[in-house]
Amino acid sequence: MPAPIRLRELIRTIRTARTQAEEREMIQKECAAIRSSFREEDNTYRCRNVAKLLYMHMLGYPAHFGQLECLKLIASQKFTDKRIGYLGAMLLLDERQDVHLLMTNCIKNDLNHSTQYVQGLALCTLGCMGSSEMCRDLAGEVEKLLKTSNSYLRKKAALCAVHVIRKVPELMEMFLPATKNLLSEKNHGVLHTSVVLLTEMCERSPDMLLHFRKLVPQLVRILKNLIMSGYSPEHDVSGISDPFLQVRILRLLRILGRSDDDSSEAMNDILAQVATNTETSKNVGNAILYETVLTIMDIKSESGLRVLAINILGRFLLNNDKNIRYVALTSLLKTVQTDHNAVQRHRSTIVDCLKDLDVSIKRRAMELSFALVNGNNIRGMMKELLYFLDSCDPEFKADCASGVFLAAEKYAPSKRWHIDTIMRVLTTAGSYVRDDSVPNLIQLITNSVEMHAYTVQRLYKALLDDISQQPLVQVSSWCIGEYGDLLVSGQCEEEEPIQVTEDEVLDVLEGLLVSNLSTPVTRGYSLTAIMKLSTRFSSVNRIKKVVSIYGSSIDVELQQRAVEYNALFKKYDHMRPALLERMPIMEKTASNGPTEIMQTNGETEPSVPDTKHLPLVTQPANQALDLLDLLGGNDVVPVIQTTLPTKPVSAGGELLDLLGDLSLSAIPPMTAYGKNGLKIEFTFERANPNPNIAVITIHATNATEADMTEFVFQAAVPKTFQLQLLSPSSNIVPALNQGSVTQVIRVLNPQKQQLRMRVKLTYTHKGSPVQDLAEVNNFPPQSWQ
Repeated sequence: MPAPIRLRELIRTIRTARTQAEEREMIQKECAAIRSSFREEDNTYRCRNVAKLLYMHMLGYPAHFGQLECLKLIASQKFTDKRIGYLGAMLLLDERQDVHLLMTNCIKNDLNHSTQYVQGLALCTLGCMGSSEMCRDLAGEVEKLLKTSNSYLRKKAALCAVHVIRKVPELMEMFLPATKNLLSEKNHGVLHTSVVLLTEMCERSPDMLLHFRKLVPQLVRILKNLIMSGYSPEHDVSGISDPFLQVRILRLLRILGRSDDDSSEAMNDILAQVATNTETSKNVGNAILYETVLTIMDIKSESGLRVLAINILGRFLLNNDKNIRYVALTSLLKTVQTDHNAVQRHRSTIVDCLKDLDVSIKRRAMELSFALVNGNNIRGMMKELLYFLDSCDPEFKADCASGVFLAAEKYAPSKRWHIDTIMRVLTTAGSYVRDDSVPNLIQLITNSVEMHAYTVQRLYKALLDDISQQPLVQVSSWCIGEYGDLLVSGQCEEEEPIQVTEDEVLDVLEGLLVSNLSTPVTRGYSLTAIMKLSTRFSSVNRIKKVVSIYGSSIDVELQQRAVEYNALFKKYDHMRPALLERMPIMEKTASNGPTEIMQTNGETEPSVPDTKHLPLVTQPANQALDLLDLLGGNDVVPVIQTTLPTKPVSAGGELLDLLGDLSLSAIPPMTAYGKNGLKIEFTFERANPNPNIAVITIHATNATEADMTEFVFQAAVPKTFQLQLLSPSSNIVPALNQGSVTQVIRVLNPQKQQLRMRVKLTYTHKGSPVQDLAEVNNFPPQSWQ
């Protein structure tokens, strides 16, 4: 056979291909030649053929038929063959192929080879793709090389030991004696890999963490030498001595100093030195400063040092590099709760980031701005955030509107300011607000007795200007129905009253009923408002006529309301004034328990713990289908999260309860789940007028010291039930029981069977994802009978 072409020639040939098909043809032709050579056991060109095969593998073509040839090259005595063989093993083999076990003896022999470079190849391969079985068999050889005086082998052995510990954590103690002298090494490569090994051991074992805390003074000394050392061409990167080693040491110090006063005290001075002496004109310096900031914020550092760290992040916000600005905003967001006043000093710079062109920076700046809002700066911050809401992209409007609502509810300086702010949001971004915004604003207006005339006048004016924002139209309709007499009488004292007649008001409401912009829910609000005005206006005959027209509406909901309202006019006219009188002041109930004293954005005041509300998201059906095997078998109905349209307050359908039998039995709450600090409690109520529907509200609380983020509650029930899971109040369960996540479940149980449910809980806690399944069978009989 003629000699096969060299790798260089193959690359040159492939690069001449003009189309994908032409390249594929060249590759297939060369692969066929390589297979023939392998079959004939051609030892002369095996190395060249495997090298070409690895190049094809890098291009994405199959190269699995070269696996055994790699093993033959590894067994060769020639270094060039071993090098290609080990490289091929790292690229083509992994734990899924049994072939890799055949390498164990070859690697063991090469780890004891007389040539350091052959030993290095074996260490690299074991550290790259060694399985747990290989690691168990060869850990002793790695440990011997870790004690050798050869720095070339020690650094490779340290990295290989990291892989061994990851695969077989119980072998960690084997490497403990070898780590004693690692930090005394002068070679930076050995120092770097040693710090990586120590970091891995500390992260995986609390005992190791305790053992290695005594190394803090030594690590501080190494870091100080790096900072104070002069120019070293071997380690210099943009004027900074070995920034990679500095970053690794800072990360290890962060782990060692966490929750330990003595270790934190020992590293305070060096952290201050790094923070003040590091050059910030280059990215290298910024990387070291960022790690320094993370370390300062994570250990028990002095307050002055924490302020210095936050000031560094504040300087990052002025950097031209978008990545650095984003990193600064993310870090400030993590520290704002613990060092609120220090972050407040950079408020103007943070607000300026809302104008950034980068959407990621804008989102982080928006989240941080809301975290900075308190009673002292509410007016100024809301002005900036409302301006942002006016001009931001649609993707931001829902979160921004929710944030404004929450901040206004918590820190509003006056009722009028609160109402004006929420109306501004509804006017500019009404289509993006959460479904519960409408009932919440209605409740706020109802409870602000002295503002009724002012509010109804403002909302009436807004309705004349724009009827496209449905939540605004719904609130306006409700207010006009409730306080229409105040609007017509012109009793507004806060601003100049407008002159409006009863017919003009009814014209506006009737216009909403026939407008193409109105949703069915909005039409329901409008019809109910017109009905209420029958006890406040003198135009009763006109109202009767409008109501009777909709008794034959194709919209079933509207038709039902109209029929009930007609019944009020005829059969129950004596009850109409009492049923349609003004709503009483509503008591606001907190879903997460009694009001408590807590720290809120830099102020201590009585308040209800707040949870961040997210925009309502429909759960994909395929996620729900994953729940099918929760109960075992095929008799399970998966639950898909949905969002229900908000029902108008004092809706017509609810009059059935007033005119008929009202039955609401008290059902005791129950604890459905309790593990790892997470507690899930169910409370129950009956959904009138259908007694077959039970409404279950879940309350998730977190007793641990860290927030549980990305919290998702899913449920599955047998097919004899129907279950609907509404969107949660938040996806973050606050730490230390400082709030809860609530979610409503509606269960239809037409056969009155005993309720049983499987739940699936997923969340992230201290950076680690958690998933758990639980079965709930001990429902109180009142919940399903």
